Amino acid sequence: MAIFLDTGNIEEIRKYLSMGIVAGVTTNPTILMNDGVKGGMDGIRQRTIEIAKLIAPLPLSVEVTTNDMDGMREQALKFSKWAPNIVVKITIHGPNGELDNLSLVHELETKHNVRVNVTAMMSAQQCFLAAMAGATYVSIFCGRINNMGYNSVIELKKLRYLLDEHRLKAKIICGSTREVLNVVEWLEAGAHIVTTAPKFIEGMIVHPYSKETVQQFLADGAKLS
Repeated sequence: MAIFLDTGNIEEIRKYLSMGIVAGVTTNPTILMNDGVKGGMDGIRQRTIEIAKLIAPLPLSVEVTTNDMDGMREQALKFSKWAPNIVVKITIHGPNGELDNLSLVHELETKHNVRVNVTAMMSAQQCFLAAMAGATYVSIFCGRINNMGYNSVIELKKLRYLLDEHRLKAKIICGSTREVLNVVEWLEAGAHIVTTAPKFIEGMIVHPYSKETVQQFLADGAKLS
């Protein structure tokens, strides 16, 4: 079981990496934009290489920015050459349900030795098919599943059973974290990895009663001086 950071912020990555609690980083175009990346593909390349070098040999997931088949293939092959620890993210299907993406996933994994993280999935069945296509990682958006009124824990348990039963190599990444308790909850349910924003890791570490206790210890220690 592992925790990944879902961020493109260099300082946040450096901070939690130094604690030894982060086993990888995931990004997407929205995250990179929110973390100040500009300049199109040159900006993505610069930030990606910086993060990849910082966390090596831990994996860094970087998402393609197009859904054109040739464009995705070109970007995937390009991204994979930026650093040896890069994993290419590709969505489960196109914006209107186009079905070509899994064919590309299979091609990249089997013919080009490019590790793929299939993303934007909301169900065990989607993840299962992505795993059968050869994906290294299958990213299921557990927070969004809960938002839709379904139980992400049930989906996770079904998915983990299917992967183990069929001896598929794919590792489950849970994303779309909504609250601190999600991290342990999803790991307990069978996720190999939970990727989460830095604020939720801080929330896991800092507890109000721990703060109160530390303050008391320090105050009492001062009285002993």
